[in-house]
Amino acid sequence: MKQVELLKNKATEQLVHEVDVGIHVVDLNGTTIIYNKKMAQIEGMNQLDVLNKKLVDVFSFHKNEDSTLLQALKNGEPIKNVKQTYFNNRGQEITTINHTIPIMDGRKRIGAMEIARDVTKLEKLLRENMNRKNDTYYTFDSIIGKSPAIREVIEASKRATRTNSSVLIIGDTGTGKELFAQSIHNGSGRSSASFISQNCAALPDNLIEGLLFGTKKGAFTGAIDRPGLFEQAEGGTLLLDEINSLNPSLQAKLLRVIQEKTVRRVGDTKDKKIDVRILATMNEDPIDAISEGRLRKDLYYRLSVVTLFIPPLRNRKEDIYELAYAFVQKYNHLFGLNVTLIHDNVLQTFMQYDWPGNVRELEHIIEGALNVITYENEISYNHLPMHFRKKIHIKPGTQKNNPQEVTASELQPLDKHMEEAEIDYLKQALQQFNFNITKTAEALRMSRQNLQYRLKKYGIRNHRDGSSGPK
Repeated sequence: MKQVELLKNKATEQLVHEVDVGIHVVDLNGTTIIYNKKMAQIEGMNQLDVLNKKLVDVFSFHKNEDSTLLQALKNGEPIKNVKQTYFNNRGQEITTINHTIPIMDGRKRIGAMEIARDVTKLEKLLRENMNRKNDTYYTFDSIIGKSPAIREVIEASKRATRTNSSVLIIGDTGTGKELFAQSIHNGSGRSSASFISQNCAALPDNLIEGLLFGTKKGAFTGAIDRPGLFEQAEGGTLLLDEINSLNPSLQAKLLRVIQEKTVRRVGDTKDKKIDVRILATMNEDPIDAISEGRLRKDLYYRLSVVTLFIPPLRNRKEDIYELAYAFVQKYNHLFGLNVTLIHDNVLQTFMQYDWPGNVRELEHIIEGALNVITYENEISYNHLPMHFRKKIHIKPGTQKNNPQEVTASELQPLDKHMEEAEIDYLKQALQQFNFNITKTAEALRMSRQNLQYRLKKYGIRNHRDGSSGPK
């Protein structure tokens, strides 16, 4: 009998690892006790990183209840052929079709088992094809990061999908402003219509006017009847990037179009009704742009019905790990590599750096590292681009001879130092007037609107009521 039981156990163990479907079993506490090779392959994981660990400590879901395994464990009911999208501990997205059943000992529930088929590639292809029809690729699922700074902006952006109001997206170069703009479009009722993006700084004024508003035949030599971007975006969304680069006369014409919801082609005498949602971006403080004549105040008021401030990477450094591994996965796929690790020294360097180029700079650093990797499966310090290493100066883990010595890499950029000083000063002023906005603004010789803008920009909270912005 012992020989028969041994044979059964060995056959079962071998069968679990030979079948071409993923198998994942958890106990009553949600701890993994069986995790076959196919499941590890589907989820891009090492079996040892999953076995004997709680499911929620390894994989992330929008909510714990979204895990089909945990649902079956909690409710005691089987779940058949359910599609589930989730993330491994490196931020890699996985989509599976699951058949999940509770494991019972008589009437007692003792665990749950999931049989999964991988549809990750199919799901991505379907999503990409759908987005290409709309000239967009990004959704809110594309935005990587769990820091409070980025989650707050994501939630505000999701709320903006419910209306057709204009949105002004403010952020430094490389923070991902267009990613947020596309996500708002794809999450809105306009997602099936066109999304058109135009960088206002990319063309001279005499060309961008015709491009935006269209032209009528005979308006000038060589002019033909051609719809502008507003007409092309009918029913959809028009993103105007670097709106503050438009000259004041064009800004006035743009304001008229937004207010009256009509557009007149260059050289025409008739207006045409339009239904277009306007999103605009800026990479500078709009108050500065207004005071220095680069942005009309009335246009700013019209565009900033909803204002989003995308935080720079230096203010959300807790997202660097997840972002870095996401870019590794991206360039693994593009370059045909199998890099799975980033050395601790590299991650330490990333955490110490201020990232003036933001997320885009981090992506370029990862891309550069994967360009020089040969057979290794780990990014080491020596793989980092030379221009980046020169900025750092000191290799992580080494010590300076003189503890008082300050290297160029340790000096803060002037704009960051000034920003921190401004934040401290604003906090002191607010506390002095018990967070009364009107009194604080008067004492600082600035308008109430200007003060509120800066408090929102820096995320300074109202300590009286715990809100994310002073009242």
